[in-house]
Amino acid sequence: MSHEVGGGKSVALHERAMRSIPGGVNSNVRLNAPSMFFERASGATLWDVDGNDYVDYVLGQGPNFLGHAHPVVNAAVAKACESGMVFGAQHPLEVEAAELLLATLRWPEKVRLSMTGTEAVQAAVRAARAATGRSKLLRFEGHYHGWLDNVLIAPVPGRASVGSAGQLESHLQDSVVVPWNDAGAVEAALQAEPIAAVIMEPVMINAGSIEPLPGYLEQVRQLCTSHGAVLIFDEVITGFRVAPGGASERYGVVPDLGVYGKAMAGGWPVAAIAGRADLMQGFGTGKVNHSGTFNGSVMAAAAVVATLRLLAENPPYQQIAEYGTALKAELSEVAASHDLPLHLQGLPMAFHASFGGPSAEPFHDLRGLQSRDLDRYRKLARTLARHGVWVASRGIWYISAAHGADELRLTVKRFDKALSEA
Repeated sequence: MSHEVGGGKSVALHERAMRSIPGGVNSNVRLNAPSMFFERASGATLWDVDGNDYVDYVLGQGPNFLGHAHPVVNAAVAKACESGMVFGAQHPLEVEAAELLLATLRWPEKVRLSMTGTEAVQAAVRAARAATGRSKLLRFEGHYHGWLDNVLIAPVPGRASVGSAGQLESHLQDSVVVPWNDAGAVEAALQAEPIAAVIMEPVMINAGSIEPLPGYLEQVRQLCTSHGAVLIFDEVITGFRVAPGGASERYGVVPDLGVYGKAMAGGWPVAAIAGRADLMQGFGTGKVNHSGTFNGSVMAAAAVVATLRLLAENPPYQQIAEYGTALKAELSEVAASHDLPLHLQGLPMAFHASFGGPSAEPFHDLRGLQSRDLDRYRKLARTLARHGVWVASRGIWYISAAHGADELRLTVKRFDKALSEA
């Protein structure tokens, strides 16, 4: 079956959206996707307004780790909201959510709920600067920490370049940028000047699904300790996805502060900053400001509690790993049958697809990612949409607990047809 992407009702909705919404979308990430309008989703399947179904590997850019519209999570949120949603004060569920977060992650001592990962990153950076009295941030090429002026950088190796018109270069003057997976570059930067914090995605999932090289995280941890820099893990994507305790659990390296979001609440918008008590205490005294009307809202806390309970009671991690591994193998086989140099790498729960040479080696940093034929893959992503497989144009494939044997068979069948067309 061929899907009429951008046809029928989607065309009319797109025309309406263009009249009232810049670009017709409310997030610039969606500018690169086909102009589709979805009216419902369940599990690992999306349905557009024209009735076409899609096997979904975008999962809302990662949050739907349990699948779309999980009935237990949604029921818990609906029930909790019957008594109110935002009190402008404390409520019991936010305490339970905090306790469950700490118990699941195991390493932090304190946690604060926030609305988005972007906001939580700002809180972590502020806490690190308050604790150290320093201003500089050590960052990594290709890592994403939100869209605000002081963290957004263009994917340009070697320097902190603005990623948007209207963004001031001066807002990035405290950013020192080095290549990912290069411990020597980290050491040199820490020796060159006082650094308040080293902030990283412990797995570079957002761009390339690039794992840390063996021993890399341990080396950075030791360097931060010896130079008095705060180590911040941005686990907005990896948290609760790569393991119950995130990348810290998977790789056995503990940061000083961690930022979480996406998978922690079954698709509901909520984030968190967690860490050592001495670094977090500034929030509690008011010395370090962290505010937000919707922080710790009833719906956010209820979603966190329900999601973390489900992950503890019926862990989906082995199932997801097996599915992702099988899917990568099947996609590689289909691509080979079409004599196409598809390159797949990364963790089975969030892997990356690109085009390169037939025997292309895994890449380990932004420069390696940029050496691939990314434009060719972006074109394939649009072709896949026409055949009912919804993927991100930047190459990341997210797997959920809702993906199973039926989705695997359907994906492989549609992928084969898409490659025949491409």
